[in-house]
Amino acid sequence: MGAGRALRVTSPEQLEPLRAAGALPLVTPAELVAHAPDAHWVLVEGAGQPVGRCSLWWSQTPPWPGHRLGVIGHYAVQDRAAAHALLRHACEQLRTHACTLAVGPMDGTTWRRYRFIVDRGSAPVFFLEPDHPDEWPAHFLAGGFTPLARYTSALNPDLTWEDDRAERAAAKLAGRGIRIRALDPKTMEGDLHRIYALSVISFRNNFLYTPITEEEFAQQYRQILPAVRPELVLLAEEDGDLVGFLFALPDLFQARRGEPVDTVIFKTVAVLPARSHAGLGSLLVGRCHAIARDLGYRRVIHALMHEANNSRNISNRTAQTMRRYALFARPLGP
Repeated sequence: MGAGRALRVTSPEQLEPLRAAGALPLVTPAELVAHAPDAHWVLVEGAGQPVGRCSLWWSQTPPWPGHRLGVIGHYAVQDRAAAHALLRHACEQLRTHACTLAVGPMDGTTWRRYRFIVDRGSAPVFFLEPDHPDEWPAHFLAGGFTPLARYTSALNPDLTWEDDRAERAAAKLAGRGIRIRALDPKTMEGDLHRIYALSVISFRNNFLYTPITEEEFAQQYRQILPAVRPELVLLAEEDGDLVGFLFALPDLFQARRGEPVDTVIFKTVAVLPARSHAGLGSLLVGRCHAIARDLGYRRVIHALMHEANNSRNISNRTAQTMRRYALFARPLGP
């Protein structure tokens, strides 16, 4: 490998002596088990101090025309030299397993942590936003990677603005029997089951989509439920069936910085893909803007939108880009 040597970690127990040997943060045993990478590598130097780590996935990766994808995730390095050695090793390993295109950073699936910030702007990091040292995207560029997909987060600082199209959609959708309600903490487990089922259908055509189990999905949401205000989670139902939802929550990082919490993050908006549901996404966004305003919030962040997603079209009517991100790829060749 050149600088350092790569150790393959095959069990969580191997992480503890490595964690004690250096300052580089390692993946947790729970992540290693739950995310089930095909391989996890730790780059060490000297007496075994970790200076880099990453996981690789090649057996169950998203389809991509003309290529077999290999995925690089759980990425962290101490410096540029470690990045060069680690990425070179990762690409060699993926090529050995018949991959022709390396994609990263992505922790196995887009349901988990992925993307780099490539234009940070001036706004501080918000709750649940992936963050990293600013030099990490340059590591991928120096390793021959180029942007494969781009994403944005946008800020709406004016919650008094109302979308006429959303209000017209409200009358039409109400006439079809669609009703919108807030999350009820008493039925939360059942609602999580329905949100998962709708998400699997709504997101299946998303960029680099692969499914995850309902157990992992529910666990992700349960971890953040203590931060949720039920009024900010909206469920759209038709004849008792869930046909759309919006999941939003306060930006708790403001409190961590000693600021008043005046911002809401729109994490997910999903609607079943049917002509009869046209306009429902805009209606959910408009309703949640109004609810956030009535609860005393002043701003809303539309978080982590793919540049081609419908949610970006909705956001463009009310919000301005505050941050840009990219997912990177590199052809692996023969």
